[in-house]
Amino acid sequence: MFEKLSFIEKQYEDLAARISDPEVIADQETWRKLCKEHSDMTPIVEKYKEYKMNKNTIEDSKAMLDDPDTDKEFKEILQEEMNEAKENIARIEEELKILLLPKDPNDDKNVIMEIRGGAGGDEAALFAGDLYRMYSMYAESKRWTIEVLSISEIGIGGIKEISFMIKGQGAYSRLKFESGVHRVQRVPETEAGGRIHTSTVTVAVLPEVEDVEVEINPDDLEIDTYRSSGAGGQHINKTESAIRITHKPTGLVVTCQDERSQHKNRESAMKMLRSKLYDIKQREQQSQIAADRKSQVGTGDRSERIRTYNFPQGRVTDHRIGLTLYKIEAIMNGDLDEIIDALITTDQSEKLKMQAEE
Repeated sequence: MFEKLSFIEKQYEDLAARISDPEVIADQETWRKLCKEHSDMTPIVEKYKEYKMNKNTIEDSKAMLDDPDTDKEFKEILQEEMNEAKENIARIEEELKILLLPKDPNDDKNVIMEIRGGAGGDEAALFAGDLYRMYSMYAESKRWTIEVLSISEIGIGGIKEISFMIKGQGAYSRLKFESGVHRVQRVPETEAGGRIHTSTVTVAVLPEVEDVEVEINPDDLEIDTYRSSGAGGQHINKTESAIRITHKPTGLVVTCQDERSQHKNRESAMKMLRSKLYDIKQREQQSQIAADRKSQVGTGDRSERIRTYNFPQGRVTDHRIGLTLYKIEAIMNGDLDEIIDALITTDQSEKLKMQAEE
């Protein structure tokens, strides 16, 4: 591990020199790429420097403790410093192991999220609307931006299905574990008898994909235009600005009607299609991984029940890691960090365990 860290530190210093080179700065694309590499290495290098500093403290303290001329009081201070440095080293070594884990190449990408009402009729659609609000509030707390790509609403304020993009640093790394079935248990507003109903909503999280990552043959596409429905004034309803794209080899269909411009809707629909095709490709690769290697955080399967929101008890339970929190109101208002941090920690622990077994 320490050989690898020394190599990374050397690379980091070389990159620092290169991004200060006027010739490299002149080539903005290369410069940005190198700056990104340098930035990604910074947490590892800083942690390694902290490790070396504590290692030096131990060596210096040991040398002075062995010196017969060192007085007793000073030896006590040195011993305390050495003990503290040893504790720090044990902690830093674990942190370095996590920092050196292979990084998901999609972690820094924007995300396309899809929320669909499942079992439960109108109540499922209402909860789909609640989940969209929850993710919107979480995104706002992170200073990310949200762009609705397509939406199908019901008259009572619910959402049959919605596709939206969240743009921001690390959006996919924080939201990737949200894929799956979200179950709600509560008394619907339309329920006169006060009975608790159970409904489900499906969430899909896809990384935004660049053109170069997925090749699409234009001959494989069937593109239709139609009039947008819903709010947006006269213009949105009178012109055929909405786009429907069918990918003939897979049968995938994507629609976008949120923009007034047909060109913008087509661009957004192609983004959604690329992400869906990339997702299929990734799932095919993941299915080849041995069953015993599946992470505790879950398979990411859309049919997997991942979380229950029980309103009468005020609790949210994530079934993948057995975490229950009694703060449903805060969670529905976008306070998701405690759940997301726990999921990330479990995923990291699983990866460390797998690495140790190899």
